Amino acid sequence: MTTEPIESTGWARFTDLSPVIHATTRWLLSAYPPLPGFLSFRLAEEQVRPAVALAARLRYPTDLDAGLLLLTGTGGAGRLDWLTGSDVHPTPGEPWRAEVDEVLASWAATLLTDADLVSAAIAVAPVGEDLDRLTTPDARDLAAAADLRHPERMATITALHLTELEETLAAAGYPGW
Repeated sequence: MTTEPIESTGWARFTDLSPVIHATTRWLLSAYPPLPGFLSFRLAEEQVRPAVALAARLRYPTDLDAGLLLLTGTGGAGRLDWLTGSDVHPTPGEPWRAEVDEVLASWAATLLTDADLVSAAIAVAPVGEDLDRLTTPDARDLAAAADLRHPERMATITALHLTELEETLAAAGYPGW
């Protein structure tokens, strides 16, 4: 296993975090649902998935970091459900919920609500994905993901690990953090 930083060409690497990224994206979309309809769901997903992927690159920048996550586990969605009230009507038999990473959910929520932090995160850990809907959402994107983009609505989740995100950006030498 290598400890080299993840290349900016995408997620093709020895330690694959795509199940964690998928589960965390799914959790954010279920806890903060987009407007009704397939198009709204897809537009919101196209904003959330890159935010989670960018958060993962910041949080787990090497194969060693990602391997440790996969070895120790993510912690699941339990605390996030409790904080958002999503645990009131739990749906049994959803094994993907065990793959949700609380820190990634918190960092992605922060990236969705703070354009300055998105810019800083991209400068520190560029991803091999299209980030246009995350960085420059149009009116349809914003309408589809209104709750996910609303700083006050997301405050409970963003506050969980904001300091850690800011410390990560500062440690990477990004000016202003």
